[in-house]
Amino acid sequence: MSIRDRTSAFCDRFGLRVPILLAPMAGASAPALSIAVANAGGLGACGALLMTPPEIVSWANEVRAASNGRFQINLWIPDPAPTRDAEHEAQIREFLAAWGPAVAPSAGDATPPVFHAQCEALLEARPPIISSVMGMYPPEFLARIKSLGIAWFANTSTVAEARAAEAAGAEVVVVQGMEAGGHRGCFDASKAEHEMVGLAALVPAVVDAVRIPVVATGGIADGRGVAAALALGASAVQVGTGFMRAPEAQIHPAWADALARAAPEDTLVSRVFSGRAGRSLATDYVRAAISADAPHPAPYPVQRGLTAAMRATAAKTGDVHRMQAWAGQSAGLARAESAQAIVDRLWSDAVRILQY
Repeated sequence: MSIRDRTSAFCDRFGLRVPILLAPMAGASAPALSIAVANAGGLGACGALLMTPPEIVSWANEVRAASNGRFQINLWIPDPAPTRDAEHEAQIREFLAAWGPAVAPSAGDATPPVFHAQCEALLEARPPIISSVMGMYPPEFLARIKSLGIAWFANTSTVAEARAAEAAGAEVVVVQGMEAGGHRGCFDASKAEHEMVGLAALVPAVVDAVRIPVVATGGIADGRGVAAALALGASAVQVGTGFMRAPEAQIHPAWADALARAAPEDTLVSRVFSGRAGRSLATDYVRAAISADAPHPAPYPVQRGLTAAMRATAAKTGDVHRMQAWAGQSAGLARAESAQAIVDRLWSDAVRILQY
């Protein structure tokens, strides 16, 4: 199948004009951004990890009312309960006190909203597409969404994960290269740093391994990246960091400005914000927290709770070196222009390169 036929089939199936998907980014899913991307012909997205059930439904209603209603909502499949170590957490709190306010002993007790309740909210919101990350939904939930005509996109980071998702009934696999900003969608958290596969190797391997459409994501922020991913066999691309400097993204200006200055080597993967491996800007805090004399991060979500006070203070003061400044390796390609302009540029440049 030609690239034109492949992308056209994907767009026709999911009601899009262009095969450009916004990445679902927890904590950076402003409705305005999805509204703009959807109205430009792409697919909007919500990373709902930190959202309560009413917030999920409200987000869907707002985006649906102001757009063509083409969007996905993503949930993070919960990790097993973490093993707690009070003495080690005290060492982390002492370390973090040098980077922000004193950390309360109970900070590590913070947990995300209840997953089951979030799943019920997804059914109430009825998005056209529900996606998963960090694993797969339980079979009984998948049966319920399919009965409602909702498609399931599974985020994966290896060939084995993509095959497992297809076998479980995924309609699309989103394959995430190690270049991606934020948390990668690894099914097994313990393997995240050891199974780091670049997108150029991952896409054709997954395309050859599955029969369902493949969406490429990770390090795509301009038309060259879009064209390359489609040439490697993807049916569409998903872009995160490339949209973060759009005004509709509504991220902190200090974070947006830092993205513009970032070379690929100015990002790194660590567990120092959440306890899960994620790619961020290599800020002063990150470099200090991964040093040999710093305490190892606590498991997810304990580390997220422990760093919450530092991150909140950084947002108030505009100190990017203490922010959770997620960034993919192509951050420097992101432009400060409207989401509409970004979608148009990504696709028009890709079409020109591909010459169709």
